[in-house]
Parts: sequence; C-alpha cells; structure tokens
Amino acid sequence: MRLPDPLRSRIVLVGASAYTDPDLPDLPAVRRTVTDLAALFTDPVHGIVPEEHCTVLLDDGDLSRVGRQLREAAKAAEDLLLVYFAGHGLVGGRRHDLYLALPESEYEDPDFTAIEYDKLRTAVLNSRATTKIIVLDCCFSGRAVTDAMAAATPGDTLNRLEVAGTYVLTSAQRDQVALSPPGEEHTAFSGRLIRLLRDGVAGGPEFLTVDDLYQRLSTLMLAEGLPVPLSRATENASLTALGHNRIHADLVAPALRTRQEEAEQQALEGDWAGAAAALREVVAEQTRLLGPEHEDTLRCRRSHAHCVGGAGDPAEAVRLLRPLPDAHTRLLGAEHPETLHTRQFLAVNLGESGHRTEAIAVFRVLLAERSRVLGGEHEDTLRTRHMLARNLALTGATEEATALLRQLVAERDRVLGTTHPHTVRARKDLAVLERGRRGV
Repeated sequence: MRLPDPLRSRIVLVGASAYTDPDLPDLPAVRRTVTDLAALFTDPVHGIVPEEHCTVLLDDGDLSRVGRQLREAAKAAEDLLLVYFAGHGLVGGRRHDLYLALPESEYEDPDFTAIEYDKLRTAVLNSRATTKIIVLDCCFSGRAVTDAMAAATPGDTLNRLEVAGTYVLTSAQRDQVALSPPGEEHTAFSGRLIRLLRDGVAGGPEFLTVDDLYQRLSTLMLAEGLPVPLSRATENASLTALGHNRIHADLVAPALRTRQEEAEQQALEGDWAGAAAALREVVAEQTRLLGPEHEDTLRCRRSHAHCVGGAGDPAEAVRLLRPLPDAHTRLLGAEHPETLHTRQFLAVNLGESGHRTEAIAVFRVLLAERSRVLGGEHEDTLRTRHMLARNLALTGATEEATALLRQLVAERDRVLGTTHPHTVRARKDLAVLERGRRGV
C-alpha cells in the first residue's frame, strides 16, 4: 500500500453534463461530481497530485482536443495514471463497442463523435506509468435516454474493458441504474466515492487504496439498493492509494497530542535534547497525517524548534521558527494567542543566537499586541516584558531595561505573589541591573 508520487503522476477527469443531442438528456450532477473530484485529488494535504497534474475536461465537445489531452497525460505519467469518466455511455458499431459520450456526441451514431473506449484503453496501455487506473461512471448498454445507466453482463463487460497492469472500476452491473438520484448533488456512484475520500472509512487503514474504496462502495451501494460496482485488477494496481483515510488521521491526532505534551514536560524537566528528538518524531507523523499547517502540527513544530534552541542550537531554532508566524497567521489570524506565542519563541531564539537587535524589535511589537489582546497583567504579556528587558540589558540599554523590570516586579508581586518563581526571577534580574548602575 502506498501513495503515488505526486510529481510523477497524472490524473485526467472527463465529464459531460450537457448534451446537444435531444436523445441524450443533460446530467447536471456530473459538473459538481467532476469539480469535487478535482478538489479532492489536488487537496494540498490529503490529495495525491498537485493541481497542475490534474487535467479537467468538463463539457469539452472537441473529440480531438480531448484525445490529445488524454495522450499527453498518459505520456507524462510515470507512477500513477488515473483516467476518470462521468457521463453517458453509448454502444455503437457492429460489435456493440463502448463509447463515452461528449457534449456533441450523437446517440444513434457515436463512432465519430464520442470517445471510443478501445482508443482510450490503448492510450492508457501505452503509458509507461507503473499503475494505471480507469474509473467509468456511465452506462454500458447504450440505453441513455433518461438519467439512467445500464450494464452488460459482468464477464463480457470487464473482458472488453481490461487493461494489463491496470485497475478498472465501473459504476454498475445492472440495467436501468439511476445516474443521479433525486436530491443528490453528485452521481450515485461518484457521490459515494467522494464521501469516502472526503470523510474517510471508520476502522480503515491510514491510506485508502482503490480496492479499499471498491470494497466499501460495494457494501454501501448494495445496502442502499443501488447497483454494485465492478472491478478488475491486474498485478499490484489494487494496492495503490487514492488518498489519506481522514478518519484515521482524526483518531490518531489525540494520541499525538499526548506524546507532544509528554515531550514538552520532558523539556520542562531539563532534558531539552531528548524532548527535541521526541517532538521531531511527532512532527513527522503529524505532517504526514494532518498536513504541515494543521493547528496541531504547527504547535508541535514550534515546540520542537524551541527545544532545539534549549538544547544549545538557537540558530537552528530560528531557522525552524521563521516560517511559523506566517503559517499561524494564515490559519488563525495575526493576533491569535497561538500566533503571538510563536512570535515570542522566535524572538527568544533570535536573542539567544546573537540577533539581539532583531529580537528587541520583535519583542517591542509583541509587547504592545499582547497588552492589547491579552491585557497588561496577563502572564504571557509579563513574559514578553521580561524578555524585552533582558535583551535590552544585554545590549547596554540598562536604563530602559531597569524601568521595565521595576514595572514587571510590581505587576508580578500583585498578580502572582512575591514568592512565585517568576517574581523571584524578575527581582533578581532587577537587582543585578541596579547593582551594575551603582557600580557595585
């Protein structure tokens, strides 16, 4: 089981929702189906290819252009080639061959106006892609005079569709199958596939292979009284994953948060290096399962970087922390407490790595924002004031540092009490500065 290489894979989504031939009724659900499939397959976190590697041919009636796009994708694919069609299926010719109807296809004579399946099959077969998947959400009997699909006998249909080294998945195996049930925004088959990819499979594996999806679709559609899909696999194509199992990620997220909290406690007890190593493993799993900019992942990336700094490498901590404020801002907003917390850690490590001037500039802005957002006596605001004072003192700005520490001691006496460790630490720092100013 594996996810395809996104840079070496290609997806082609072909859909026809509107037809010029009056014998081919429009299928409005196809438009939403193709659009949503494209969004799922190119999702930055859970998708399998970047947007530029997913070709969407929706309501394109130019048979030559559609054929050219299919061939180009087949030629470019090296790992996965996925071709997905949604629309009407037609039967033509003396051998009753399968054709895939485009907007300008003719019901009575599809030979020169629709995609001949054998030609699509040949284009796929000629691809050097390791895995080739064809999904057909259409009728096979040619009785596409209403929003219905029909299928030939399973053996006959699949024998004609099979491609060596490929997984072929079809939407039905019975006559008179509803393509777009009333009240549903997608076609019956593709809509349930979309829900599986979007919502996940309870109790399923981390990644959903094409065969996992087929097995689950068969169970769902049988239970709903819908036509059961057909599949034919050769070699190891059935082991190729078409996405993350999103329920799996949701279930493991709490366990990863617990591991993060345990590692952060390890840092509080003084084992910065051990904490950094543990957090690095958690970050790797969160990035894979939740995405690099999930809130949990960002929080753990921040903790990991700060522990790297605590273990003696603040310069590396700065490198790891620099992209995080922008990521937190995109996710939560510029003044969210998590965003401000990230900027605090960045400023601390800037100072520890010798960039005192930059650290002071960050602390000044952060102090004003935390005072406004959290209040002047919030402990996070007091921490920022303390770190600003310490960095000012280390650059020789002792007068301003002393004023800040006097204010800090008074506020911590009032908020935390005179014996609280944070109050004691602030008082010690103030005493050191005042002795230095007196020349003692």
